[in-house]
Amino acid sequence: MARARQHEPAIGEGNALETDAERAQVRPMKRDAKRRIELGQYIVADPAICHGQPTFKGTRIMVWQVLEDVAEGRSWDFICGTRWGGRIPLAAVAEAVRLAGEAWLEPYGRPARRPQRKAPALAVA
Repeated sequence: MARARQHEPAIGEGNALETDAERAQVRPMKRDAKRRIELGQYIVADPAICHGQPTFKGTRIMVWQVLEDVAEGRSWDFICGTRWGGRIPLAAVAEAVRLAGEAWLEPYGRPARRPQRKAPALAVA
């Protein structure tokens, strides 16, 4: 049994379809309450870039990638010049290392400690 086609009214017949002018109009996009956060001179966290992961401004190079290179013992010159093609300056690597260090320190410069877990109680037989 064939389905009956519904009549699709033409534009301008008072229907719900948009007119050419309405389609051409630029509508402002609704943005989340989350905004771009400048973490330093070279580092930014923007929800529209790499899902909000900290990146170096003007790139999609994530800070964790550069910190991983530093942790693996690569020289900063190699990281900036060869690994990332000169897209990040040496000062940006220094800022990333400094911010990472600050994230691991308490306000008075002491290493942040995890709360001590209590040992699970043994069941009495």
